[in-house]
Amino acid sequence: MKRKMIIAWVLAVIITLVAAYYQRKTGPTYPRSVNVELNGRMYDFTLPRSNSSNTDCEIKVPVNDNGLRGFLVYRKYPTNDKWDTVAFQKTENGITAYLPKQAAAGKLEYFVIFRSGVKEIPVLAESPNVIRFKGDVSPIILIPHILFMFVAMLLSTLAGLFAAFKVDKARLYAFITFIAMFMGGIVLGPIVQKFAFDAFWTGVPWGWDLTDNKTLIAFVAWGIALLLNRKKYRPGYIIAAAVITLAIFTIPHSMFGSQLNYSTGTVTTGR
Repeated sequence: MKRKMIIAWVLAVIITLVAAYYQRKTGPTYPRSVNVELNGRMYDFTLPRSNSSNTDCEIKVPVNDNGLRGFLVYRKYPTNDKWDTVAFQKTENGITAYLPKQAAAGKLEYFVIFRSGVKEIPVLAESPNVIRFKGDVSPIILIPHILFMFVAMLLSTLAGLFAAFKVDKARLYAFITFIAMFMGGIVLGPIVQKFAFDAFWTGVPWGWDLTDNKTLIAFVAWGIALLLNRKKYRPGYIIAAAVITLAIFTIPHSMFGSQLNYSTGTVTTGR
C-alpha cells in the first residue's frame, strides 16, 4: 500500500506540472514568438499579449541595424477603427515603441512593419497580435488563488490515482480537493476577476469565459463525486471527477476570457 501511495504521489506531481506548463504555454496571454529575416539576418523575439491597464505596454525588438526602421501599427480590438502607427525609437538593446494603455479587459491588435530603403517587411500583418489589458491584482489575493488552484489540480489527480490504485485515502483526498477548488476557484477566483477585469463572473449564465466555466464544471464534478461516495465507496466517480478536472484544466488559460466592448463600455466574453 505504501508503495502504491508513493507511485501515485510521483505520478500526480508529474502530471500536474506537465498540465500546468502546457496550459500556460498555450494560453492566449502567453507572449507570441516571432522569427523574421531582416537584411539577411534572422531575428527572434516575443510580442506581449497581456499588460497592466495602468501602464503603456512596451514593445521591444532586438534590432540594431541602422538600415532598418520599425513601425508599430495598432487599433482597438475588435473594431473597424483606423490603424494608428507609431515609429520605434532606437534604444541601447534595439528599438522600442509603446502601445497606449487600455481600460481593464480592453484589447488592442497590432503588428510591426520594418522598412529598409523602399522595401517594406510586415510582421504579423495578416494575423495581428492581440493584447489584453488587465487591472493589477494584489499579491495577497493572487498568490493564495494560484496556490489553491495548483493544490486542487494536484490533489484531484492524486485522488483519482488513489481510487484507481485502490488506496483507502481516496475519499479523504477527494474532499480536500473539493475544499481547495472551492477556496481557489469559487471564492478567490471571482475576486481576482473583479480586480483584473471589473467583473466577478463572466461564465454561465452571463458569459462563456472558459476559465470561469471550467472551474465551475470541476467544482460540480467533485461535488457529485463526494455526494455519491457519502454512504458507499464508489471509486469510479472519483476517477471520473479527476479525469474531468485534468481534461478541462489542460484547456489554455484565459480562452474566451473577459473582453471590453468598446461600443457599449461593458465587459463581455471574447476569444
